[in-house]
Amino acid sequence: MKTAMLIVLVVILVSRFSVAQTPAEQEVLQFERDACKAFLDADVAALEGVLTPNFTLTLSSGEVNTRADEINELRSKKVHYDVFENYDMLVRLYGDDVAVVLGKTRVKGTADGKPFDRVVQFTDTVIKRDGRWQLAAGHVSRIEK
Repeated sequence: MKTAMLIVLVVILVSRFSVAQTPAEQEVLQFERDACKAFLDADVAALEGVLTPNFTLTLSSGEVNTRADEINELRSKKVHYDVFENYDMLVRLYGDDVAVVLGKTRVKGTADGKPFDRVVQFTDTVIKRDGRWQLAAGHVSRIEK
C-alpha cells in the first residue's frame, strides 16, 4: 500500500514539471520559455523572431489572431503582462523540424487598464527553419479556476 502511494506521489510531482527526454525536446521547451519572455518583456523584436510570417492563434472565442495582430497588440502597450508562464508542457516531435507542444499558460497583467489573471490550455505547432524554432500556429482554451 505504501509503495502504491509513493508511486502516485512521484507521478503527480513529475507531471507538474516539463519533462524532456531528448535534447531536441529540451530545445523546444527552451523555445517555448523564450516565446513567453518576449511577451513578458514586451519585446517586439524578439516576438517577430519567434513567430512565422503566417502565424495564427485561435482563441477560446473562435477568433483568429495573425502575427500582425499579436505584434501590434504588444507594440501598442495596451496589454501589460506581470506573469506569462508556460507549464505542464509535453513535446511531441515529428521528425527533426516539427513539434507539437501541449501545455498550460498562466497570464496575469492588465489590458486597457483592467486587471486579468487566467490560465489557458494551449497547443502550439512549432517548426524549425534555418536552425531555429518558430511558432507557426497556436490554439488556446480558457480554463476556469
